[in-house]
Amino acid sequence: MASVFESRIAAVAAKQFGYITRAQLLSIGLGSRAIDYRIAAGRLIPVYAGVYAVGHVNITPLGRATAAVLACGERAVLSYGSAASLWGINKYWDMPLEVTAPTVHTHKGIRVHRSRTLLRRDITRQLGVRVTSPERTVLDIAPRLSDKRLRRVVNDARNAGFVHLDALGDVLVRNPTHPGSKRLRTFVDTPRNPTRSPLEDDFIEFCKRYGLPVPVTNTYLLGYEIDALFPVERVIVELDGPRFHEDFERDRDRDADLLAAGYPTVRITRKRMNQDPDREASRLHKILEERR
Repeated sequence: MASVFESRIAAVAAKQFGYITRAQLLSIGLGSRAIDYRIAAGRLIPVYAGVYAVGHVNITPLGRATAAVLACGERAVLSYGSAASLWGINKYWDMPLEVTAPTVHTHKGIRVHRSRTLLRRDITRQLGVRVTSPERTVLDIAPRLSDKRLRRVVNDARNAGFVHLDALGDVLVRNPTHPGSKRLRTFVDTPRNPTRSPLEDDFIEFCKRYGLPVPVTNTYLLGYEIDALFPVERVIVELDGPRFHEDFERDRDRDADLLAAGYPTVRITRKRMNQDPDREASRLHKILEERR
């Protein structure tokens, strides 16, 4: 019989990165004395109140995140900065881990956000961990981010296929007083193709600052992907960073094809845009005026 219980424990823990809760142990038929025996024997290792590691403590980020969610109840989800790490928005895992739950929980190493407003569509699983949806995650972390960082987060998440504007709009409508809602409204109210780099973000801000039309970004023309297009003037802008377009001949061939179709290409570098922005803006204004 003992081997049957061990198999059941292992099966549950295998789905939870090596962790199991007291409630789950009771549900598979163990009594309190059997649980205490396994703790004393080192088979179950207490990690949080009511949460045990089976055999050894999994200290990987996914293991720790799973244990934190289990510690905060059946309806708890990884959220805020920890959810951003799970989705790949953050490239690091900060401590304490952050979890949202409908009731108050206190555990060392876990920051618990209390919320009863999460709907089923705000919750999903990523890599086996219960977590807030990408759209809800972006909403929660928005107040912590600079404008520049927030733009990059939303654009990168859209490019990755995680964040969708219709779902983001739904989250904002349902949470109008959330401190992140106002800052995210612009992405929904004035939708644009997502940019792919900070340089593209900077160019859009550059256009706004100098009264240039806001271009269409990351669009396609004659089978070519275009960094920025002024459609009225039929002018293309390619943004060349330090490691731009390694295939020099291919890029020039592309420029010639587009020029033959009536779309001249202006190439702008970060260095010129940052070191002499007035001159760069004046020249681009003249080009666009002549093309109108």
